[in-house]
Amino acid sequence: MALPALMKILLTGLLAACSASIAAPLPPDNRVPGGIAVIPLPEYLSENVSVRFNDMDVPVMTTGRERVAVVGIPLSSKAGEQLLELREASASDSLPFRVESKSYPEQHITLKTQEHVNPSPEQLARYEREAAEQNAVYRRFTPGAKEWPVFSLPGRGPFSSPFGLKRFFNGEPRNPHAGLDIALPEGAPALAPADAVVAGTGDYFFNGRTVMLDHGNGIISMLCHLSRISVVPGQTLKRGERIGLVGQTGRATGPHLHWTVSINNARIDPLLLAPTP
Repeated sequence: MALPALMKILLTGLLAACSASIAAPLPPDNRVPGGIAVIPLPEYLSENVSVRFNDMDVPVMTTGRERVAVVGIPLSSKAGEQLLELREASASDSLPFRVESKSYPEQHITLKTQEHVNPSPEQLARYEREAAEQNAVYRRFTPGAKEWPVFSLPGRGPFSSPFGLKRFFNGEPRNPHAGLDIALPEGAPALAPADAVVAGTGDYFFNGRTVMLDHGNGIISMLCHLSRISVVPGQTLKRGERIGLVGQTGRATGPHLHWTVSINNARIDPLLLAPTP
Protein backbone atom coordinates (compact mmCIF):
# COMPACT_ATOMS: atom_id res chain seq x y z
CA MET A 1 0.00 0.00 0.00
CA ALA A 2 1.30 3.48 -0.87
CA LEU A 3 2.49 5.55 2.09
CA PRO A 4 0.02 8.45 1.56
CA ALA A 5 -2.90 6.00 1.48
CA LEU A 6 -1.68 4.28 4.64
CA MET A 7 -1.25 7.61 6.42
CA LYS A 8 -4.78 8.62 5.42
CA ILE A 9 -6.22 5.39 6.89
CA LEU A 10 -4.26 5.83 10.13
CA LEU A 11 -5.26 9.49 10.44
CA THR A 12 -8.93 8.68 9.83
CA GLY A 13 -8.85 6.02 12.56
CA LEU A 14 -7.10 8.36 14.98
CA LEU A 15 -9.63 11.14 14.42
CA ALA A 16 -12.52 8.72 14.91
CA ALA A 17 -11.03 7.43 18.16
CA CYS A 18 -10.45 10.95 19.44
CA SER A 19 -13.96 12.11 18.58
CA ALA A 20 -15.46 9.05 20.28
CA SER A 21 -13.56 9.78 23.50
CA ILE A 22 -14.45 13.49 23.75
CA ALA A 23 -17.47 14.09 25.97
CA ALA A 24 -19.75 17.09 25.61
CA PRO A 25 -18.81 19.97 27.91
CA LEU A 26 -20.97 20.46 30.95
CA PRO A 27 -23.70 23.09 30.66
CA PRO A 28 -22.85 26.56 32.00
CA ASP A 29 -23.33 27.25 35.69
CA ASN A 30 -26.34 29.60 35.77
CA ARG A 31 -27.86 29.65 39.25
CA VAL A 32 -31.17 31.38 38.62
CA PRO A 33 -34.77 30.08 38.45
CA GLY A 34 -34.94 28.02 35.27
CA GLY A 35 -31.16 27.68 35.24
CA ILE A 36 -28.58 25.05 36.19
CA ALA A 37 -26.20 24.77 39.15
CA VAL A 38 -23.01 22.86 38.35
CA ILE A 39 -21.69 21.87 41.78
CA PRO A 40 -18.40 20.01 42.41
CA LEU A 41 -18.85 17.23 44.96
CA PRO A 42 -16.47 16.69 47.91
CA GLU A 43 -13.78 14.08 47.24
CA TYR A 44 -14.58 12.15 50.41
CA LEU A 45 -17.96 10.99 49.07
CA SER A 46 -18.17 7.39 47.91
CA GLU A 47 -19.11 6.29 44.39
CA ASN A 48 -22.50 5.19 45.73
CA VAL A 49 -23.54 8.57 47.11
CA SER A 50 -27.09 9.64 46.33
CA VAL A 51 -27.42 13.32 45.40
CA ARG A 52 -30.92 14.81 45.63
CA PHE A 53 -32.59 18.19 45.30
CA ASN A 54 -36.26 18.82 46.12
CA ASP A 55 -36.61 15.06 46.77
CA MET A 56 -35.45 14.22 43.23
CA ASP A 57 -32.27 12.41 42.15
CA VAL A 58 -29.75 14.71 40.48
CA PRO A 59 -27.41 13.80 37.59
CA VAL A 60 -23.82 13.25 38.74
CA MET A 61 -21.20 13.54 35.99
CA THR A 62 -17.48 12.76 35.95
CA THR A 63 -15.05 15.21 34.38
CA GLY A 64 -11.48 14.03 34.69
CA ARG A 65 -11.00 13.22 38.38
CA GLU A 66 -13.84 15.45 39.54
CA ARG A 67 -17.48 14.55 40.09
CA VAL A 68 -20.08 17.25 39.73
CA ALA A 69 -23.81 17.46 40.35
CA VAL A 70 -25.78 19.09 37.52
CA VAL A 71 -28.84 20.53 39.26
CA GLY A 72 -31.93 21.82 37.47
CA ILE A 73 -33.41 24.82 39.30
CA PRO A 74 -37.23 25.16 39.03
CA LEU A 75 -38.73 28.37 37.67
CA SER A 76 -40.65 28.68 40.95
CA SER A 77 -37.46 28.79 43.08
CA LYS A 78 -36.95 31.78 45.33
CA ALA A 79 -33.67 33.65 45.51
CA GLY A 80 -31.49 32.58 48.43
CA GLU A 81 -29.73 29.55 49.82
CA GLN A 82 -30.72 26.07 48.63
CA LEU A 83 -29.53 22.71 49.91
CA LEU A 84 -28.29 19.73 47.95
CA GLU A 85 -28.85 16.48 49.88
CA LEU A 86 -25.98 13.95 50.04
CA ARG A 87 -26.91 10.48 51.23
CA GLU A 88 -24.64 7.48 51.80
CA ALA A 89 -25.25 4.13 53.44
CA SER A 90 -24.16 5.24 56.91
CA ALA A 91 -24.40 9.03 56.79
CA SER A 92 -26.09 12.03 55.24
CA ASP A 93 -24.99 15.59 54.68
CA SER A 94 -25.99 18.70 52.74
CA LEU A 95 -24.21 21.06 50.41
CA PRO A 96 -25.49 24.66 50.25
CA PHE A 97 -25.62 26.74 47.09
CA ARG A 98 -27.18 30.09 46.32
CA VAL A 99 -29.85 30.92 43.72
CA GLU A 100 -29.93 34.46 42.39
CA SER A 101 -33.11 36.23 41.30
CA LYS A 102 -34.08 36.65 37.66
CA SER A 103 -37.00 38.51 36.10
CA TYR A 104 -38.47 37.18 32.87
CA PRO A 105 -40.43 39.37 30.41
CA GLU A 106 -44.15 39.12 29.72
CA GLN A 107 -45.84 37.75 26.61
CA HIS A 108 -49.45 38.48 25.66
CA ILE A 109 -51.09 36.02 23.23
CA THR A 110 -54.51 36.16 21.59
CA LEU A 111 -56.17 32.81 20.92
CA LYS A 112 -59.07 32.39 18.52
CA THR A 113 -60.64 29.58 20.58
CA GLN A 114 -61.67 30.35 24.14
CA GLU A 115 -61.55 26.66 25.14
CA HIS A 116 -57.75 26.80 25.51
CA VAL A 117 -58.11 29.80 27.85
CA ASN A 118 -61.09 28.68 29.97
CA PRO A 119 -61.56 24.94 29.42
CA SER A 120 -64.80 23.17 30.30
CA PRO A 121 -64.91 20.79 33.31
CA GLU A 122 -64.53 17.84 30.92
CA GLN A 123 -61.52 19.44 29.26
CA LEU A 124 -59.98 20.24 32.64
CA ALA A 125 -60.41 16.61 33.71
CA ARG A 126 -58.69 15.53 30.49
CA TYR A 127 -55.86 18.01 31.12
CA GLU A 128 -55.34 16.70 34.67
CA ARG A 129 -55.08 13.10 33.41
CA GLU A 130 -52.61 14.14 30.73
CA ALA A 131 -50.56 16.28 33.13
CA ALA A 132 -50.24 13.32 35.52
CA GLU A 133 -49.02 11.16 32.63
CA GLN A 134 -46.40 13.74 31.62
CA ASN A 135 -45.29 14.39 35.21
CA ALA A 136 -44.66 10.68 35.70
CA VAL A 137 -42.15 10.86 32.83
CA TYR A 138 -40.54 14.01 34.20
CA ARG A 139 -39.95 12.22 37.51
CA ARG A 140 -38.15 9.29 35.88
CA PHE A 141 -34.51 8.67 36.70
CA THR A 142 -32.87 6.11 34.43
CA PRO A 143 -29.18 5.64 35.35
CA GLY A 144 -27.00 6.43 32.36
CA ALA A 145 -23.49 7.36 31.30
CA LYS A 146 -21.42 9.59 33.58
CA GLU A 147 -20.55 11.90 30.71
CA TRP A 148 -22.82 14.79 29.74
CA PRO A 149 -24.81 14.06 26.56
CA VAL A 150 -24.28 16.06 23.37
CA PHE A 151 -27.30 18.27 22.60
CA SER A 152 -28.33 20.14 19.48
CA LEU A 153 -31.44 22.07 18.51
CA PRO A 154 -34.41 19.86 17.48
CA GLY A 155 -35.08 22.20 14.55
CA ARG A 156 -33.41 25.18 12.91
CA GLY A 157 -35.51 28.30 12.77
CA PRO A 158 -36.16 31.63 14.53
CA PHE A 159 -36.95 31.48 18.25
CA SER A 160 -40.53 32.72 18.42
CA SER A 161 -41.01 32.43 22.21
CA PRO A 162 -38.05 32.10 24.58
CA PHE A 163 -38.04 30.23 27.86
CA GLY A 164 -39.48 31.71 31.05
CA LEU A 165 -41.94 34.23 29.63
CA LYS A 166 -44.76 35.29 31.95
CA ARG A 167 -47.68 34.40 29.70
CA PHE A 168 -51.11 35.97 29.30
CA PHE A 169 -53.72 34.32 27.06
CA ASN A 170 -56.49 36.68 25.97
CA GLY A 171 -55.48 38.92 28.86
CA GLU A 172 -55.58 36.18 31.53
CA PRO A 173 -52.35 35.16 33.36
CA ARG A 174 -51.16 31.58 32.98
CA ASN A 175 -48.10 29.53 33.94
CA PRO A 176 -44.71 30.76 32.66
CA HIS A 177 -43.45 29.39 29.36
CA ALA A 178 -41.49 26.32 30.40
CA GLY A 179 -39.81 25.69 27.04
CA LEU A 180 -38.45 27.17 23.84
CA ASP A 181 -40.59 27.75 20.73
CA ILE A 182 -38.89 27.42 17.34
CA ALA A 183 -40.83 28.84 14.38
CA LEU A 184 -40.85 26.23 11.62
CA PRO A 185 -43.20 25.52 8.70
CA GLU A 186 -45.86 22.85 8.89
CA GLY A 187 -44.34 19.49 8.01
CA ALA A 188 -40.72 20.39 8.81
CA PRO A 189 -38.82 17.56 10.53
CA ALA A 190 -38.63 17.55 14.34
CA LEU A 191 -35.39 15.93 15.53
CA ALA A 192 -34.17 14.24 18.70
CA PRO A 193 -31.99 16.84 20.47
CA ALA A 194 -29.76 14.13 22.02
CA ASP A 195 -29.48 10.34 22.22
CA ALA A 196 -32.58 9.06 23.98
CA VAL A 197 -35.23 6.44 24.53
CA VAL A 198 -38.81 7.41 23.69
CA ALA A 199 -40.46 7.65 27.11
CA GLY A 200 -43.97 8.38 25.88
CA THR A 201 -46.16 9.85 23.16
CA GLY A 202 -49.62 11.37 23.20
CA ASP A 203 -52.14 13.74 21.69
CA TYR A 204 -52.81 16.19 24.51
CA PHE A 205 -55.30 19.00 25.04
CA PHE A 206 -52.77 21.82 25.44
CA ASN A 207 -49.59 20.31 23.96
CA GLY A 208 -51.12 18.61 20.93
CA ARG A 209 -49.20 15.66 19.49
CA THR A 210 -46.24 15.18 21.80
CA VAL A 211 -43.10 13.06 22.14
CA MET A 212 -41.23 12.72 25.46
CA LEU A 213 -37.60 11.55 25.39
CA ASP A 214 -35.51 10.08 28.23
CA HIS A 215 -31.82 11.06 27.86
CA GLY A 216 -30.85 9.22 31.06
CA ASN A 217 -29.95 10.46 34.56
CA GLY A 218 -33.23 12.33 34.99
CA ILE A 219 -32.77 14.47 31.85
CA ILE A 220 -36.03 14.60 29.85
CA SER A 221 -37.07 16.40 26.66
CA MET A 222 -40.63 17.10 25.50
CA LEU A 223 -41.43 18.11 21.90
CA CYS A 224 -44.94 19.43 21.28
CA HIS A 225 -47.52 20.61 18.72
CA LEU A 226 -46.46 18.02 16.14
CA SER A 227 -48.58 17.26 13.09
CA ARG A 228 -47.27 13.69 12.98
CA ILE A 229 -45.41 11.38 15.38
CA SER A 230 -42.89 8.99 13.79
CA VAL A 231 -41.65 7.07 16.87
CA VAL A 232 -43.08 4.67 19.45
CA PRO A 233 -42.48 4.31 23.21
CA GLY A 234 -39.36 2.27 23.99
CA GLN A 235 -37.66 3.15 20.71
CA THR A 236 -33.96 4.07 20.94
CA LEU A 237 -32.89 7.21 19.07
CA LYS A 238 -29.65 8.90 18.16
CA ARG A 239 -29.26 12.68 18.22
CA GLY A 240 -30.64 14.17 15.02
CA GLU A 241 -33.04 11.33 14.18
CA ARG A 242 -36.53 12.40 13.19
CA ILE A 243 -39.23 12.01 15.84
CA GLY A 244 -42.08 13.57 13.85
CA LEU A 245 -43.21 16.57 11.82
CA VAL A 246 -43.81 20.13 13.00
CA GLY A 247 -47.45 21.23 13.29
CA GLN A 248 -49.80 23.44 15.27
CA THR A 249 -51.84 20.93 17.26
CA GLY A 250 -53.07 21.77 20.77
CA ARG A 251 -52.83 25.35 22.07
CA ALA A 252 -50.90 27.00 19.24
CA THR A 253 -51.36 30.16 17.18
CA GLY A 254 -49.32 28.82 14.26
CA PRO A 255 -46.91 26.04 13.27
CA HIS A 256 -43.89 25.78 15.56
CA LEU A 257 -41.88 23.29 17.58
CA HIS A 258 -42.02 23.59 21.37
CA TRP A 259 -39.05 22.07 23.24
CA THR A 260 -39.06 21.58 26.99
CA VAL A 261 -36.03 20.26 28.92
CA SER A 262 -36.30 18.94 32.47
CA ILE A 263 -33.44 18.02 34.83
CA ASN A 264 -34.36 16.38 38.16
CA ASN A 265 -38.01 17.35 37.42
CA ALA A 266 -37.12 21.05 37.04
CA ARG A 267 -37.84 22.78 33.72
CA ILE A 268 -34.75 24.63 32.58
CA ASP A 269 -33.83 26.89 29.67
CA PRO A 270 -33.05 24.56 26.71
CA LEU A 271 -30.56 27.08 25.32
CA LEU A 272 -28.26 26.25 28.24
CA LEU A 273 -27.76 22.83 26.62
CA ALA A 274 -27.82 23.34 22.86
CA PRO A 275 -25.45 25.45 20.77
CA THR A 276 -27.26 28.14 18.84
CA PRO A 277 -26.52 29.06 15.22
